[in-house]
Amino acid sequence: MLHATFAPAHPTHRQCANAIRILAIDAIEKAKSGHPGAPLGMADMAEALWRRHFRHNPANPAWPDRDRFVLSNGHASMLLYALLHLTGYDLPMSEIENFRQWGSKTPGHPETGLTPGVNMTTGPLGQGLASAVGMALGERMLAARFNTRDFKLVDHHTWVFCGDGCLMEGVSHEACALAGIWKLGKLIVLYDSNGISIDGPIAPWYNEDVCARFTAYGWQVIGPVDGHDSDALDRAILEARGDADRPSLVVCRTHIGFGTSKADTEKCHGSPLGEEAARAAREALDWHEPPFVIPDALYKAWDAREAGKALEAEWKTALAACRQSRPELAVEFERRMAGDVPDDWHDIWRNICSEVKTSAQAAATRATSQKVLEYLVPRLPELVGGSADLSGSVGTLTAASTRFDPTSGQGNYISYGVREFGMGAIMNGLALHGGFIPYAGTFMAFSDQAKNAVRLTALMGLRLVWVFTHDSIGVGEDGPTHQPVEQLAALRATPDILLWRPCDMTETAVAWKLALESRRRPVCLSLSRQNLPFYTRNDDQIASVARGGYVLRDCAGVPQIILIATGSEVSLAVDVAERLEGMGYRARVVSMPCTELFDEQDAAYKKNVLPDACRTRLAVEAAAPDFWRKYVGLDGAVCGMSSFGASAPAARLWEHFGFTVEHLLDMALELLKNRK
Repeated sequence: MLHATFAPAHPTHRQCANAIRILAIDAIEKAKSGHPGAPLGMADMAEALWRRHFRHNPANPAWPDRDRFVLSNGHASMLLYALLHLTGYDLPMSEIENFRQWGSKTPGHPETGLTPGVNMTTGPLGQGLASAVGMALGERMLAARFNTRDFKLVDHHTWVFCGDGCLMEGVSHEACALAGIWKLGKLIVLYDSNGISIDGPIAPWYNEDVCARFTAYGWQVIGPVDGHDSDALDRAILEARGDADRPSLVVCRTHIGFGTSKADTEKCHGSPLGEEAARAAREALDWHEPPFVIPDALYKAWDAREAGKALEAEWKTALAACRQSRPELAVEFERRMAGDVPDDWHDIWRNICSEVKTSAQAAATRATSQKVLEYLVPRLPELVGGSADLSGSVGTLTAASTRFDPTSGQGNYISYGVREFGMGAIMNGLALHGGFIPYAGTFMAFSDQAKNAVRLTALMGLRLVWVFTHDSIGVGEDGPTHQPVEQLAALRATPDILLWRPCDMTETAVAWKLALESRRRPVCLSLSRQNLPFYTRNDDQIASVARGGYVLRDCAGVPQIILIATGSEVSLAVDVAERLEGMGYRARVVSMPCTELFDEQDAAYKKNVLPDACRTRLAVEAAAPDFWRKYVGLDGAVCGMSSFGASAPAARLWEHFGFTVEHLLDMALELLKNRK
């Protein structure tokens, strides 16, 4: 066993920071890949925050009232892994040594749910900072709901490390502008301002006055301070914590690759230092231990387990007092943080289903979605709605919705403004914080502007709902800029998302039910602007909606042709099937509102819906057609959109692009004529 030769009884701040630097160097050199520059440059910032201000309990990374830490520049992942290891999380040295390797808990960029203590998956620059705004918003809203004069169940900070690249990304500014408006005083960002990115010194492409910009947002701006001066950092953090009404940006001037021969250059940004430079760095940092060896005195100086245990114990005392004096408040807090549905959940849905059956009328699925929300919002306080300036169009604002008030922290609805990407990132932060199920809406065509946030939602397995409306060329006169064609395929191609495109009131209600019950899979609803007919179903059919695809209209005997459709095109398929039946053909209609769920069903169920005995199949969806080839096979056909739409009344567009009973009937008859 290797023993440390460097063992100071009372390590200095710099020696503690150097432990981070050395672990980053060792891990990246061993992996032969990684980003050493940022961990080396930010180590002093990390030491100042994590050893003197950061409230956490390494033994319980899920403690509800812990401070949140987001490493927005996620390529600096070894900084975070070193912090977690040194402070006592369940991240042993073997995981540090296994950095970036298969099966390790130390992947190239931080991943929540994989590494204990990682609060968010980061890597796409800017999104960590933007989602931290959502976390701070979550803290503010929960504090307003659950804190009293006698006890505080919610009282923590959200801390962010970000770099120049994060602030170049527009999403960070979409969210930070809102953070200032919302007066999120417990959001504190330490900005690693080192002036270097992968392409070199950033002055030719990033020279704006960052301090002035954030001041204009309504933030407290501190610095610039020397990012390698422990005392200066400590004073800046204390000043940031002292402002309860403004989020704070602490500008830290640092040297990327601090302590190495490649400092202040792009050469240390995204590749290992190399054996010679790594050896020289160890000497420059006065570090004489073998690789992956940390002196016991430094472990002791970093260990946060006892302090964390005491902090959580103090909080548990407050929770116990709440249980004693306000038991209903404590029960509700614990239910929401656990993500459990209310005790009367089944009654809620029984009443919604009864309402749907009673209505039984043609309606736009966006209108049905709003009707479901009208019932749910007053009964599920964890629902936080919103829209990107389209509340009236997408149906996310209900009679029980109250807009968030920055002064009181009260409210359950957020007006995000025209900020789809920022809205998505903030929703992710709310979901990550816990205690909320965010939902928000925009037009399906604008899902592209939020796509990377949606991708991270899926990657993290978050519980939230996107309400995408105006889902086809049925938008009409607004034209191709507002008519989605490729968006459905893009969302379906994203792993771990459930995309629902319901055809009527029943399917829309079921989609919402499953969305709120799904703990680890986000849901995207694709909803119509135009009215769609209501279909009467038997109990088996209603139950089968939850399986993603089912027989909506059947024929006697084995079908000769199967028509598959979603959303507004289901009514076309039903009309075509009726015409075929009148001509003596046996036609089945399969509604497939959620292809992901259908694909997950057992083989017997799928073959019962799409039997091998009938290979003559026609899929109909006013979107990119190639996705449907897997269901129709070589003997089938797809009626879809192989071009963008156009500006004209919807009826003219449906006719021009072939979404009419007559055109689909011709396609079906041609398939029947050629069937084997």
